[in-house]
Amino acid sequence: MPELLLELLSEEIPARMQRRAIEEFSGLVWKKLQTAGLSPAGMRAHATPRRLVVIVEGIAAAQPDLTEERRGPRLGAPPQAVEGFLRAAGLASLDQCEVRDTGRGEFYFAVLRRPGRDAAHVVPELIHAAMAELPWPKSMRYPASPLRWVRPLNSVVCLLDGEVVPLALGRVPVGRTTRGHRFLSPAEIEVAGAADYLAKLQAANVVLAQERRREMIQAELDRLAGAAGLAAKPDPALLDEVTGLVEYPVVLMGTIDAEFVKPLPQGLPPEVLATAMRTHQKYFSCLKPDGSPAPHFLFVANNRTPDGGKTVIGGNERVLRARLSDARFFWDQDRRVRLDDRVAALKQRVYHEKLGSVYDKVERMEALAAFLAAHVRWPDSPGQPQAVMPGLDPGIPAPSNRTADGMDGRVKPGHDGQKLKRLAQRAARLAKADLSTGMVGEFPELQGVMGRYYALNDGEDPAVADAVAAHYKPLGPSDSCPSEPVAVAVALADKIDALTAFFAVSEAPTGSRDPYALRRAALGVIRLILENNVRLSLRSTFAEAGRLLAAPAEEAVTEALLTFIADRIKVHLRERGVRHDLIAAVFALREDDLVRLLARVDALSAFLASEDGANLLTAYRRAANIVTIEERRDGRAYDAEPDKALLSQPEEQALARALRTIGGAVADASHGERFSEAMDKLAALRPAVDAFFDKVTVNTDRPELRVNRLRLLSRIRATMNQVADFSQIEG
Repeated sequence: MPELLLELLSEEIPARMQRRAIEEFSGLVWKKLQTAGLSPAGMRAHATPRRLVVIVEGIAAAQPDLTEERRGPRLGAPPQAVEGFLRAAGLASLDQCEVRDTGRGEFYFAVLRRPGRDAAHVVPELIHAAMAELPWPKSMRYPASPLRWVRPLNSVVCLLDGEVVPLALGRVPVGRTTRGHRFLSPAEIEVAGAADYLAKLQAANVVLAQERRREMIQAELDRLAGAAGLAAKPDPALLDEVTGLVEYPVVLMGTIDAEFVKPLPQGLPPEVLATAMRTHQKYFSCLKPDGSPAPHFLFVANNRTPDGGKTVIGGNERVLRARLSDARFFWDQDRRVRLDDRVAALKQRVYHEKLGSVYDKVERMEALAAFLAAHVRWPDSPGQPQAVMPGLDPGIPAPSNRTADGMDGRVKPGHDGQKLKRLAQRAARLAKADLSTGMVGEFPELQGVMGRYYALNDGEDPAVADAVAAHYKPLGPSDSCPSEPVAVAVALADKIDALTAFFAVSEAPTGSRDPYALRRAALGVIRLILENNVRLSLRSTFAEAGRLLAAPAEEAVTEALLTFIADRIKVHLRERGVRHDLIAAVFALREDDLVRLLARVDALSAFLASEDGANLLTAYRRAANIVTIEERRDGRAYDAEPDKALLSQPEEQALARALRTIGGAVADASHGERFSEAMDKLAALRPAVDAFFDKVTVNTDRPELRVNRLRLLSRIRATMNQVADFSQIEG
């Protein structure tokens, strides 16, 4: 069966676009071949900096013949209707039609038989369509072709079963000619088919497969670093990027001038070295066995040189020396001005046109950090992060510790709560100050990191300096989460202020649009709270953050934020296998303490997994449905206490006693945050509920008994809803 070889040779395609481009382009080609009935058997797709390559195997030689039936007008229809039908069907007369009785009369039918077209005629149309539909993030027009493409096309190889397939691409040559490596094998190459193409391209120093280039680079990085007694710093993202920059990877090692890797303050911070090399030069850092930076770097060239790479290494060393000299200048200059003295300069930086300057944000962060510091625990032992909330009762304080605003004071006894508040305020004040430094201006990726170094240089408390560096975290699901109390307070303050401020000025995310990364901020708040066991009322916190704005936020903003957080926590907990309906059932109780919420959800999940829990959920639905229907029909509520004197049957008397006893026990356990115990108490309701539904008729002919029994069912609903809104639970 025919084989299709398609190579699009262009100027260099940006590395970040290659993988997605070849995936989408090959997908388009495959889908169009299938839709056209050419039934491909297999496909290989490759991308290099200069070419997209698709090899499709087992294409049908021609499309299958198609038969199409069209019903026409009824016999005896007006001539105009008949003529219109014949014209649309491409027929000359009614002699080419059949007459059939449809049960509703006799009609003309046209049976159109269309022979399948040869693949050689179909494939050019499909390739044109796929090229036109490929969505590049950025594309361009150029004189040689009417087609928009990411970079100018130089040539196209398009062979079907070894024969050239003509493509109309303007002045871009289409045939069986390609070129090898730009420097090592620039001559033209003629290919006869896919196998010949792959062999000749390999001989022309082009490693076509992305994964193969990636493996070659990683192996050479490890080999060269190991030979020097070092290790290449793992960097999968950079490895992917450089894989898309070369067609024939050659890994080389260079040397960093010793003056830049001296101990601080004479040398440069390790993060500066790594950022200067990685971001600007695409170099890999080398580490000593103890993990400290080594005076060497690794990089990937796209060429072999006669001198074994010495000239290339020397050129890269000179470029890096100049880059690090600039960084050294900024390092020396920035340390001459105290970080605290840079805070005033933030007045000149606009945070948002509706929210004032960065200085205004810093002032809000100071106040919010002080507010939050009262609810952040010190670690149980110095240097140890706080334990992740396990979702069980033992680690949760009793309600007696709750303050007037509905939150818990969590500072560990023996530590100075005022000190934590003072340190959090100080860290919040300095958190954004490094934005005006030369180093951050040159390397924006180092904001926060450089603030830490400058704060330590100024003699600030180490906890303050660490919080300045960590307050942007976590930046994503794979990023580490701060655990030190000062850093946690400031990181929360930063993100909660951003959420509240942008929601208050109607800049909430919509659909896929989230220009201020508020979804990421919300997930950061969730992780900071849960991973550090922070006992916090989000409603009170958002209200406090809204009060700090120049134009205080309305209560509706707080409610919108809670809904936004609820949606994000469903996404966050779904990865842990937590059901979204259980989260909704707990949120329905206006639960805004995420630690307590997770404890409720865990206990609820375990309860529903038991036989008693599943059966009680069924009984709840039955009771709730009956009450809801009757309340709607009667236009009244049945939430009053049942009248004991009207409890005529033993089963309803037993249920009433169980509801009084168990309802109080459930309330006590829930108030004490012993949710597993509350669920156990609920399970004890099952026998009485089952007996009631087996023996008692709710909608009796006696109106007073009916009302009383509806009130009893309403008490079942109210008792169970003390731990979660069971109406939100699915299945």
